[in-house]
Amino acid sequence: MRIAVVAITRGGAHLGQRLFKNLAGLHLHVSRRYAGQGGCACTRFESTELRQLIASLWSTYDGLVLIMATGIVVRMIAPLLESKETDPAIVVMDDAGKFAISLLSGHLGGANELAEQCAFASGARPVITTATDVNNLPSFDMLAKQHGWAIEELGKVKTLNSLLLDNEEIAVVDPSGQTRAWLHGRGNVTFHQTIAEAAAGSARGFLLVSNRFLPPQTTPENLLILRPRNLVLGIGCNRNTPVDEIEELVTLHLKRLFLAPKSVSCIASVAAKENEAGLIAFAERLGVPFRCFESEELSRVHFPSPPSEHALAAVGVAGVAEPAALLASRGGHLLLKKVKSANVTLAIAELKEG
Repeated sequence: MRIAVVAITRGGAHLGQRLFKNLAGLHLHVSRRYAGQGGCACTRFESTELRQLIASLWSTYDGLVLIMATGIVVRMIAPLLESKETDPAIVVMDDAGKFAISLLSGHLGGANELAEQCAFASGARPVITTATDVNNLPSFDMLAKQHGWAIEELGKVKTLNSLLLDNEEIAVVDPSGQTRAWLHGRGNVTFHQTIAEAAAGSARGFLLVSNRFLPPQTTPENLLILRPRNLVLGIGCNRNTPVDEIEELVTLHLKRLFLAPKSVSCIASVAAKENEAGLIAFAERLGVPFRCFESEELSRVHFPSPPSEHALAAVGVAGVAEPAALLASRGGHLLLKKVKSANVTLAIAELKEG
C-alpha cells in the first residue's frame, strides 16, 4: 500500500516521524510550521492548504493516516467520498499517539489493518468498530480481498454480513474449497455442491464463488457472488485493430459461455503485439495485466486448432490466442478454442487451481 501521513501539530509531527521510521513505504507531510520536528524526509505544506492537500492525496494513495482531530478529518473528507470499493483507507490518530482509529474503508480499503500497524509502530491503541471484527466473526468482503476475488454486487456484502451477525444460516457453494478453509468453522454456515441444493434448504443468505453467471430463474434472494480471477483471454489481432472490435468479440463469447468479465485475470498475446494500442487499451478497460510471450515460448505449446499460416507469416508462430491463453493459465485448460472476427482471434482458458 502507498500510505501518506499528514500532521498539522508539533506532537503530530513527532508522531509522524516515529511512524515514518518504523513503517516502510510511508510518505510524511507536515505543516510547514512544524517541519523541523518531521525530519528532513517530510514534505512541507502551508496550514491553509490542508483541504487541498488531502484532496490531492485522495486519489494517489491507498491509505491516509491523518494525525488530527476526527472532526477535522470528517469535514475534510466528506466531499471526497465515492464508494467503499474505491475510497482509500483512512486512519485517524491523535497527536499524543494514544489511539489509531480505523475511520473509513476498514475491510476492502485495509484501514483496520493499517490502524493495527500504526498502533504497533507507535504504541497507540487500535480502535476498530466494524461489527464482524468486534464480534470475532469473518466478513465476506475480507474473504474476497484476501483471495483476490471480485465482488459482483457490493451491496450484498452488507446483507450477508448482517445475516452472519444475526446467526442466520448462510449456504455456501465454492467448488475450490477455499471459503471452507478460510472460515475455520466460524459462523452459521453450510456448504453445498450446487445453488439448487443450497436453495432447497433453510438458509437466509447464499454465497457463490464462481466465474459463471447463473440463469435468473435459479438465483435465490440474498445471493452474494464472488468472482475468482481465474480466466485468461488469449488474443491475437491484426495491426491497428480498434479496441472496440476486440471488446465486441470478447463480450460476445463471454456472454455465450456465461462467463463473468470480473473473473478475467489477464490478457495474453505474443511479444510482437506488446505495443499494440488496441490490446493495451482493452486491458486497461478491464483493469487487468497485459502479458506477452516470445514466439519461441508459444511455439512449444501444444494447442488444438490447426496452424495459422497468417500468424506464422506475421509473428513467426503458428498460433497466438490458444497457446498464449494456455501459457498464461499456468497449465490450465481451454474453455473456448480459437474463434475469429475480421481482425481478432480469441481463446479463453481457466487457470489451473493451486
